[in-house]
Amino acid sequence: MAGTDARWRLGAGAAVLLVLGAVAGGVAQRMMQDAAPATIVAEPVATAASDLVVDVQGAVARPGVYRLPSGSRVLDALARAGGTSAEAAPGALNLARPVVDGEQLIVPTAEEAAAAPPPGAPGSGVGADGLVSLNRADQAALESLPRVGPSLALAIIAHRDEHGPFTDLAQLDDVPGIGPALLATLTPLVTL
Repeated sequence: MAGTDARWRLGAGAAVLLVLGAVAGGVAQRMMQDAAPATIVAEPVATAASDLVVDVQGAVARPGVYRLPSGSRVLDALARAGGTSAEAAPGALNLARPVVDGEQLIVPTAEEAAAAPPPGAPGSGVGADGLVSLNRADQAALESLPRVGPSLALAIIAHRDEHGPFTDLAQLDDVPGIGPALLATLTPLVTL
């Protein structure tokens, strides 16, 4: 019987050690998980319906994408970008113009502004009022519009070449890649 008692105690002790080892292993594993760096998943930040997102580039202190309240002007966007740099062309942008959601503002240097035709000059496609002419604008002038890149600018020009001059701003919706939302954004910025 003494041998059976000893084996039983030995078996019970081994079982206790196994349980304690499992618990200690679980605790150690949990501590390792807590100490490991967490994986960060970037999710877009929801914006209020009235917020504008504007990309400010060129001769500014801090180029980047900025969130602005609805009703903001070019001046507000430039202020968020830290102001213009010393190389910026004075008067290159209408500082009082309201900005549009999704717009890219490019502040040219004095050298770049001198090389570009002034607004209202023949061939620039931009009137003295800053509006881009759908019928006269070249690719560069069309690309100055918010959310209009090279391919969409070329599509506008191709539509104009194929169908003749635009006679109504609503015809811009006929250009592949321009839907109702983009049409609403562009309408206050373009002219015939």
